[in-house]
Amino acid sequence: MVVMVIIALVMGLVATSMSRSVSSAEARAASRKLVASIRYTRARAIIDKQEQVFQVNTENRSYQAPGREEITLPEGVDVTITTARSEVTSEAVSGIRFFPDGGSTGGHIELTVNDREYRVNVAWLTGETRLERTEG
Repeated sequence: MVVMVIIALVMGLVATSMSRSVSSAEARAASRKLVASIRYTRARAIIDKQEQVFQVNTENRSYQAPGREEITLPEGVDVTITTARSEVTSEAVSGIRFFPDGGSTGGHIELTVNDREYRVNVAWLTGETRLERTEG
């Protein structure tokens, strides 16, 4: 009987750790898709020779590149954005603007799940986008 209880506890711990790793994998994939969408927005600004805005909705946990459908983040993944004040359109919606020369208004977007944080930094001068992962 004691052995059965121990096995049940171990199985419960394994299931819990597996569910966390799935969420972390989803967050990692979501952060890579986010970076790709930001880079797409920058490329559109350069190719079209006109400003383009990448928008993030923190209330809906979603983002949108110009001319593309809005993408909602997986359940349990929270998003925050820090950007220029001029790009804040409401309490929930903010953006990062890209210019025809590749530069941007800059900022960073953070995706958090469990104790992990994925931070996407966008340089204001060059528009370069980098992904960093930290553990809380």
